[in-house]
Amino acid sequence: MSEEKTEITTSLQQRERLRESLIDRHLVLESTEDLNIGEILLRANIITEDQLAQAVQIQMEKGHSLRLGEVLLQMKAVTEAQLLEVLARQLNIPFVRSIHDREIPEELIKKVPTRFAKKYQVLPIGYKNGAVLVSTSDPLNVTVLDDVRMLLEQAIIVAATPSSVITEAINRSYDRASTADSAIEDLGQDVIDDQALQEPVDLLDSEDEAPIIRLVNSLLFRAVKDRASDIHVEPYEKEVSVRFRIDGNLYDILKVPKRLQNSVSSRIKLLGSLNIAEKRLPQDGRIRIKIAGKDIDLRLSTIPTAHGERIVMRILDKSAVVLDLVNLGFETAMLNKMEELISKPFGIILVTGPTGSGKTTTLYAALSKINREDINIITVEDPIEFQLGGVGQIQVNEKIGLTFANGLRSILRQDPDVILIGEIRDRETAEIAVQASLTGHLVLSSIHTNDACSSVTRLVDMGVEPFLVSTSIIGIIAQRLVRRICEHCREPHTATAEQLDRLGLEKIPSQATVYRAVGCEHCYHTGYRGRVGIYELLPVDEELRSVILKTPDAVSLRKAAIAKGFRPMRYDGLRKIIQGVTTIEEVLSTTQEDSRVDEGAPI
Repeated sequence: MSEEKTEITTSLQQRERLRESLIDRHLVLESTEDLNIGEILLRANIITEDQLAQAVQIQMEKGHSLRLGEVLLQMKAVTEAQLLEVLARQLNIPFVRSIHDREIPEELIKKVPTRFAKKYQVLPIGYKNGAVLVSTSDPLNVTVLDDVRMLLEQAIIVAATPSSVITEAINRSYDRASTADSAIEDLGQDVIDDQALQEPVDLLDSEDEAPIIRLVNSLLFRAVKDRASDIHVEPYEKEVSVRFRIDGNLYDILKVPKRLQNSVSSRIKLLGSLNIAEKRLPQDGRIRIKIAGKDIDLRLSTIPTAHGERIVMRILDKSAVVLDLVNLGFETAMLNKMEELISKPFGIILVTGPTGSGKTTTLYAALSKINREDINIITVEDPIEFQLGGVGQIQVNEKIGLTFANGLRSILRQDPDVILIGEIRDRETAEIAVQASLTGHLVLSSIHTNDACSSVTRLVDMGVEPFLVSTSIIGIIAQRLVRRICEHCREPHTATAEQLDRLGLEKIPSQATVYRAVGCEHCYHTGYRGRVGIYELLPVDEELRSVILKTPDAVSLRKAAIAKGFRPMRYDGLRKIIQGVTTIEEVLSTTQEDSRVDEGAPI
């Protein structure tokens, strides 16, 4: 044991000299009383005395070529995060568990070469007390830290961070800065001038414009990689902002110089086969690309604004489409009722919700469930988002007079069993859909209302007679999308009194665990990853038909439906909160206040 004490004393002296060296180089702000790393791990009950003695013995046998922490890592007595947290405490430097790459200033990224950052696991992440905060997985490598200080040309503060966190942050931050920003840098004033911007037709033929192609390609690639559903290219007075919609929220991605606006817009319009000379009228198009083996469809829309054309591209990843009702998030009883409805030979099933709530996915999943060789299924859509095998799909084209109503009339002459109408927008389409259902066809369609009961009022407002509505509709589904909480960083949470009051509860069931979003490298520090549907299903039976026939308003229908066991959407949201799928905040933000949960009602 005397040799071990000598080793601990020697190590303590070495650590003291290192800390003094770091302070001299302005890498830490102040000095505090130090302890040997082994002693700190021991006091924190992370390792045992036997493990420490074994590690010291191995270190002595190696001739001190390994640090004590490295030995403990090899022994798997500690994790890298535990070791670095202790080392940070020992050296009196910050310990950073996660890095928000979107918050890293771009000027810091540009000063540290990518290869250097990856090789030595260092990354400047921000400013602190007038110095640059630098994350590293090896805070004892004074030589590398000196090099970083020289690259940044200012004082630095060292922070200990696990290598996996640094690697992920390096990949994301440099990927964002390198491809897109380097393309912009290549477009110097000598390459693209005002005259060239007025002649975008030559983009594809001009070698000087290759960086514009790289810039647009990099945006498309990154959007798919980041699971974005939409790309927004928004021109303003002095710059062009590029934003991605990820899991329903918009995030700033890139600022493009104003002088490149016409070039970027023209490149995107060329990909979508739009008229690049027409900038005064809205245009719609479609882009089909393949990225990393995935077939990607993009719905392209342009509109003229005060500062130029605003472009939005809706990304449709065919490989990510869930065409299975089981995986969409339906509760078991609701799923069984849904399958019962789509198995009926005739009637109308409506799916309602706001734009982007997943209505088309639900309709496609329903078709996939009943798609068989002995059934003729025909759809009329605007646009056709995904190709379904064995299904005849018609694309609406209003320019040539092919509307939903006209397409639906033609479908009825094609001997269909099941008809899907992309959306009921007007009286003519609604009446033909009703007639189709009454003549022995199963009709599936979407409509824009806030809840299931309001769909009946909407159809009546369009001019459809209440008796036709009551006899044709067999079921209505209303839905929203809520963000899934990230399973890697979620943490238990006690619901506040205000949240419980808004939900209509006195308390959360005792056996349930409610989580809140935190944020980590797996979810881009948002706390959420992916989305799931919450639903309400209104089967229309004889009793509800009589209510529709007498008083076809949403309030009367809602009261009658609740009396028969109908549960508003917030019930399904609460169920997913209790299951740990989403958070209270998400459900409250996407459901109506009048859908409070009745105390004692089954969840």
